[in-house]
Amino acid sequence: QGQLVESGGGLVQPGGSLNLSCAASGFTWTYYDIGWFRQAPGKEREGVACISGNDGNTHYSNSVKGRFTISRDDAKNTAYLQMNSVKAEDTAVYFCACDPGFVCLDKIAAADWDGYWGQGTQVTVSS
Repeated sequence: QGQLVESGGGLVQPGGSLNLSCAASGFTWTYYDIGWFRQAPGKEREGVACISGNDGNTHYSNSVKGRFTISRDDAKNTAYLQMNSVKAEDTAVYFCACDPGFVCLDKIAAADWDGYWGQGTQVTVSS
């Protein structure tokens, strides 16, 4: 069965950096769009970043633009989210997802992604 597994979360100080990984197994995600999402307690899941499987174009939410970078290594079937200059507001459970449709758009809406989802990894930024 196909699945995605996130890793790399943990405790980080404000201004610090963290690199999250998303490993896919059981299927090949060539041409799949890949997205990173996050959900804080009491809040809805929000899109953070995505990368197109067709042309490699990336999109970011306004809150992380200039600080986070999404990338993919299809040879390793793995995607990454490099988080720099983290803030307390970045604290959340981070999920990765992939979808064969054209869903990596300017507005990264979680409801559009109905492919594979990971279990999430906790990122905590200290005050």
